[in-house]
Amino acid sequence: QVQLVESGGGLVQPGGSLRLSCASSGSTYTLGWFRQPPGHGREFIMGMRLSDGSTYLGDSAKGRITISRENAKNTVYLQINDLQPEDTAVYYCAATSNYGATWAADFPFWGHGTQVTVSS
Repeated sequence: QVQLVESGGGLVQPGGSLRLSCASSGSTYTLGWFRQPPGHGREFIMGMRLSDGSTYLGDSAKGRITISRENAKNTVYLQINDLQPEDTAVYYCAATSNYGATWAADFPFWGHGTQVTVSS
């Protein structure tokens, strides 16, 4: 069992930036970021293996999005720049032992999510 806590969401104007955080109680997992826009399912953004920082991207990852980590805190960050209204979604952090997984069903552990709203 692993606990995940996301933070950093909020209301931002178009063109702005946000850094979302995901703190994990375990250090042996791959953490993935998903987002769920209103009325849609969860889509995979990016994943990172905590042990060595290896990353992989989903189809929704664009040049505006980067992922980083802070080893000492078992924390992964998702930086989103030039936010647009279509980025409005609940952003979730999830954990899996399967590096490379992109389907939500392959992630057994989830945080509660953090809301990101992009609006002027």
